[in-house]
Amino acid sequence: MRSPVFVRLAKGAGSVNKRRFALTAAGIFVVWMALAGRITPAEILVGMAVSFGVAALSVRHLSMLDDLKFSPSLPFSLIRYFAVFFWALLRANLDVARRVAAPRLRINPALVEVHTELESDLGKLWLANSITLTPGTLCVDVVGETLKVHWIDVSPGADIEHATREIAARFEGLLKEFLR
Repeated sequence: MRSPVFVRLAKGAGSVNKRRFALTAAGIFVVWMALAGRITPAEILVGMAVSFGVAALSVRHLSMLDDLKFSPSLPFSLIRYFAVFFWALLRANLDVARRVAAPRLRINPALVEVHTELESDLGKLWLANSITLTPGTLCVDVVGETLKVHWIDVSPGADIEHATREIAARFEGLLKEFLR
């Protein structure tokens, strides 16, 4: 006998839910296999069962995934985004490490507002997380098209508007390629 969730999914839930289901199951399966440590038939079967089960239970609650733009260039856009993100992450980590190693360096923390052109909640969430995961910046709130970011060091006399655009611009342009 089939689970009610699978029946609902099969009975006219539409192509949107099928796409969400496939995307969620594939994502969970990739993470499962990456964490498994070795590839065995048992790991593949258990990973598929868990992936499909979790995807079936959560597909109705993942409407954010509808904001992804599917195109043949999606994998390349993701690779470019993660390359830029990891480069920014490395640079920011080195900067924060320098500040910790030399505590006499003065810092001038400030709360700045960053305007985004991303329309979707998923796009804003991804941008906010990208900013937060980069040391020295922390997104504390998202209100409409504005992200409020705590920045570890805003140089006195700096053009804050230009600098805040710089915080988001490196990520936002890439995110627009695959998010609405």
